[in-house]
Amino acid sequence: MPSLHDATRGRVLFGGDYNPEQWPEEVWADDVRLMKEAGVTSVTLGVFSWAMIEPRPGAREFGWLDRLMDLMHAGGIGVVLATPTSSPPPWMGALHPETLPRTEEGTVVTYGSRQHFCPSSPVYRRYAAALTEDLAARYADHPALTMWHINNEYCTHCWCDGTADHFRRWLAARHRTVAALNEAWGTAFWSQRYDTWSEILPPRRVQYLRNPAHELDFKRFTSDALLECYTAERDIVARHTPHIPVTTNFMPLWEGQDAWAWAEHEDVVSVDVYPDPKDPRGGQYNAMLADMTRSQARGPWMVMEQAAGSVNWREVNHPKPAGLNRLWSLQAVARGADAVCYFQWRQSRQGSEKFHSAMLSHAGEHGRTFAEVKRIGAELALIGAEVSGTEVAAEVAVLHDWDAWWGAAQQDRPSSLVAYTELVQAWHAALWEGGIATGFARPEADLSGYRMVLVPQLYLLSDAAIDNLVAYARGGGTLVCGFFTGVADPDGRVRPGGMDSRLRALFGIRTVHEWWPLEAGATVECDGLRGTLWSEELEPDGSAETVSAYRGGELDGLPAVLRKGTATYLSTLPEPGALRDLLGRRAAEAGVRPVVEGLPAGVEAVRRGELLFLLNHGRSPAGVKLPGRRLDLLTGTETDGGVELGRFGVAVLRDVPA
Repeated sequence: MPSLHDATRGRVLFGGDYNPEQWPEEVWADDVRLMKEAGVTSVTLGVFSWAMIEPRPGAREFGWLDRLMDLMHAGGIGVVLATPTSSPPPWMGALHPETLPRTEEGTVVTYGSRQHFCPSSPVYRRYAAALTEDLAARYADHPALTMWHINNEYCTHCWCDGTADHFRRWLAARHRTVAALNEAWGTAFWSQRYDTWSEILPPRRVQYLRNPAHELDFKRFTSDALLECYTAERDIVARHTPHIPVTTNFMPLWEGQDAWAWAEHEDVVSVDVYPDPKDPRGGQYNAMLADMTRSQARGPWMVMEQAAGSVNWREVNHPKPAGLNRLWSLQAVARGADAVCYFQWRQSRQGSEKFHSAMLSHAGEHGRTFAEVKRIGAELALIGAEVSGTEVAAEVAVLHDWDAWWGAAQQDRPSSLVAYTELVQAWHAALWEGGIATGFARPEADLSGYRMVLVPQLYLLSDAAIDNLVAYARGGGTLVCGFFTGVADPDGRVRPGGMDSRLRALFGIRTVHEWWPLEAGATVECDGLRGTLWSEELEPDGSAETVSAYRGGELDGLPAVLRKGTATYLSTLPEPGALRDLLGRRAAEAGVRPVVEGLPAGVEAVRRGELLFLLNHGRSPAGVKLPGRRLDLLTGTETDGGVELGRFGVAVLRDVPA
């Protein structure tokens, strides 16, 4: 099976989406000149080119793409060739309106943008497969081809009648009988019992609240329906080029796509990363996405898209200050990326993304953005041979699961202020600030390789996942678990006692009397910490230690943090500093140490293979003390006893033998 290594060939790939059809052909040669000047080694072609290749049904116009493929090869630039199926041409929507998605209210989502297709539409799938077949046949032997990129940012949802038929087939495969579905969905509530499959619809707009189990299955179905579209095209290109790796780009931590399941079907796991330059947590967010994607890939991964400057979709779109693009690019490499790419190469002059930055901005080749891009390209060439293919070791895992996320997001829940992704980020941030190397894992995964496992929140857990957590902790692993975990089974059915009995026994909880969510901005005082978002009325069973108790209010004296052996339960979310300290203490007890001790605030240390990356996320210089001599691969200079990092500075260090 091919892998990212087959495309990188011992390098870190550098480049981005190239959309030359937006420009006169005489510009193309100049693009290649500037790409070579910037150290570009890879471009993605054809992402949104369906109408160019198939201007009318059945037509094929490949001549322009032939010339581009040849031009890239002559310039020594590899091509990630995309199937352009994320954006069907206007003729498809006009001739086949049944291919257009419908909203929950039944409104047609028309053409004129992108991703305007129903994933369940046989007509869409037939056209997409035919185009992919011809594209793969034509370019299978082209020497510029290094990777296939299927579609783009799969994110379409549809509630049409065709989707309803597909959903029923999916449900029949999952539940086997209507009776079993009724049991799983709890349709005795509100007289929702179904008699035949034909009565079941997607969860469209209703008079009041929808059945959360119905919505949960529809989210699972939508991820699977999109995955069917991906695998159909993947299988076509793999048949023509079994030696060429295949990918599709994930959107970061996106609700609609179970990336764990999808990653199993990709040769290369890639993601689009767009931290906000004005967000003080931007560097941590970038690190979290890197750790998550690396874990899904089980090794090196690919930044398919990032921004060289500002984006165009936020209320206020701030550019990246000088040095931040370089910092975040090298941070991705430090955390396992073997490809650093952008949307896009040349900034568009027309269309809805003309204010989205590019490697070559409106300022042109003399602009600050392009100067920084050239520096990044040169530095990736310096370190590529030593970093490509190497691993990032992590002794701590954060558990993350789409089913649990989907289940916890139901409309009618104890607190709409509790957002799953914000909890995941808060717990990861505590580790990042503590300098602890981190990975992610599914709750059913083999956890034996980790010294510590964290569960920010997993509302919904299978029996296998619960048994896995219990076995891990009872086997000596350090487990730290957040509130409102283990509440429901995979159908969203609340478990007896409001928390699975196996978990209650593990943490020393006799009874969960009540959940006490907090109002916006409210906090609760506890011994040694202040809690936010949530609290719980717990009755311990006498076997656990109360590490911290609530002070004041209805829960006065009751446990906020319980510990039994190596298992700890947090019934609130401590403020950031307290959470960092608590997890840091548990990590130290588990034998987990920071990558580098005593780092200045804002400095991140990551070890990848034999190299140590130091990254300064601050705007002021910072000094890092390190014993021994090291060579900084970026500057070629040796350090002895430490290194000075400038604003947004980076050092990539290799030990020098004594």
